Amino acid sequence: MFTRRTFLKSAVAAPLIWQSTNSAFAAENRLTLGFIGVGTMGRGHLDGFLNRKDVEVVAVCDVVKERLDNAAQMVGKKYAGKSGTPAAVKAYPDFRDLLKHKGLDAVVIATPDHWHAILCTQASAAGKHIYCEKPLTHNIAEGRALADAVAKSKVVFQTGSQQRSEFGNHFRKAVEYIWNGRIGKLQTIHIGVGGPSIPCKLAKEEIPAGTDWDMWQGPAPERDYHSDLCPKGIHKHFPAWRMYSEYAGGQVADMGAHHFDIAQWAMQMDGSGPIEIIPPSDKPGAEHGLTLVYASGIKMIHNEFPKGKDGKDIKGDCVFVGSDGIIVAGRDGIRSIDPAILKEPLNDRAKRVMASSDHKTNWLDAIRSPKLGTICTAETGHRSASICHLTNIGYRLHRKLKWDPAKELFVGDEPANKELSRTPRDKWKA
Repeated sequence: MFTRRTFLKSAVAAPLIWQSTNSAFAAENRLTLGFIGVGTMGRGHLDGFLNRKDVEVVAVCDVVKERLDNAAQMVGKKYAGKSGTPAAVKAYPDFRDLLKHKGLDAVVIATPDHWHAILCTQASAAGKHIYCEKPLTHNIAEGRALADAVAKSKVVFQTGSQQRSEFGNHFRKAVEYIWNGRIGKLQTIHIGVGGPSIPCKLAKEEIPAGTDWDMWQGPAPERDYHSDLCPKGIHKHFPAWRMYSEYAGGQVADMGAHHFDIAQWAMQMDGSGPIEIIPPSDKPGAEHGLTLVYASGIKMIHNEFPKGKDGKDIKGDCVFVGSDGIIVAGRDGIRSIDPAILKEPLNDRAKRVMASSDHKTNWLDAIRSPKLGTICTAETGHRSASICHLTNIGYRLHRKLKWDPAKELFVGDEPANKELSRTPRDKWKA
């Protein structure tokens, strides 16, 4: 079991160093950042932060040498002075060395999900502020350990649930309309995402030179290398590790971590969760139709939708059904079945969510002024990820489950409680 006492041994790998005599960053108010995981998502974050003048990227880390070298070159080229000499940035193959980087303020974590808890726990223990991609964890037990570790360390934490801040603020608007009663009493929420995770049965491939496959696996069960999990070199797609239960939670946790997060927000349940999980009993092996029931009576249904007057499904990322109407929110916009619901803007007395139009800026502002807080804390990220995990467990066990959101345990169901954690490989045990 992953516990809050997790402690990792010191690294022995020596860091790669990109030398430079140029120091482009002398401003005292710039925050120094390190990047752990620079695949497709991490590289995107790196590019975004490199275009900011209020931070300096000083270190990068990855288990694939080509990606590590490429990220260091991106940083050096961006910060090169007029002479064209690349700026100094250190490239670490082991995250434990990066966390020891002198003067490092914060880290951005964009590794596969099964690594998040260890990385965040170690970074918080090192006093580094953290931006970590969603879904926040691989299982519920390590999520609780992570949230507790962050709370104890008092570092500023942002979960990468960007839908709270970005995408035209469509999701934020939907939440505010719901909070202010535009659709009456909220009754059901329908979440449009794909299916649960599956076990990995990929065939063995030869490990590419420059790839530390053992490190990539980390706490996950040991298995042979396959490029679907850890692509060769510098890739531009999102790898398939997210579909396999050893590393992630399928589409339920991939995009589900975004949409379930918005649903939790709309229900004002950021620090809690459902009390019952009901899989579709009449559909053995089904990958849609599972229902999560909350103490308020609200039901959240996975990938099944209400019918419109024309008999067709009202589909969307997040479909909110209330006693007086329906709001559909997605990355492409927000709409209501009755246009009048969204016609009038909310007045000045309306209840509002935290103002944030840029997820990265929100995090950096909170680091500089901690009282501001972030829009998606470690506790919030853990609770939203827990919805994904509970959904996957419901599909796996295919029976009704009672959940205690305060104790974070299934009620009177020890077989189900065994699904809440896993024993990591020996070298990554506490």
